Amino acid sequence: MNQLSSSESKSLPKTARGRRTREKILAAAEQVFGELGYERASIVEITQRASVAQGSFYTYFPNKQAAFTELVRSLSDGLRAAVTAAAGTETSRLAVERRSLIAFFNFILEHKSLYRIVRQAEFVDEELYRDYYRRIAQGYVRGLRQAVDAGELADLDVDTVAWSLMGMADFLGMRWVLWEDQLPPDSVIDTAMRFVRDGLAR
Repeated sequence: MNQLSSSESKSLPKTARGRRTREKILAAAEQVFGELGYERASIVEITQRASVAQGSFYTYFPNKQAAFTELVRSLSDGLRAAVTAAAGTETSRLAVERRSLIAFFNFILEHKSLYRIVRQAEFVDEELYRDYYRRIAQGYVRGLRQAVDAGELADLDVDTVAWSLMGMADFLGMRWVLWEDQLPPDSVIDTAMRFVRDGLAR
């Protein structure tokens, strides 16, 4: 997993006001990078959307790429937190899969620029792009391994299973949330979960 550089670590605000300003900048950056793309996006546009002075931007980020990097990491953290929270204390792996899938769709409904931003990362910083998916997969693999060890799921290669399920969620999200601007119908969730259940059954 990539670590924050020393310069990025120094930019982390120590006050509540500073944290709010930094979050406003990242929220504006999400809009701008999502709408304009990395190359056309500018610090001027980001600060105007955030309603902050340009100097405030440089207090937290040395350049546009640093802000983009932090945005991708922030979206990754937010997505994983949302999925974890949705799973709650549920112990059934299939129930966790269903809750996690729905949580993913809800997250991208709120962050529709996610797809475009993450795909831009492949060309801005390929390691950042790979790290985005690796971090999601790591948690997925741990949960699947626990379910396999508990005898709940078939003894399959959990790394392959994790990436396969990530791909399914990714494309269903694109099909319904991104293209149709809505959460997938219950019938879609039911079909996906039947596919998961039958594929992972012992």
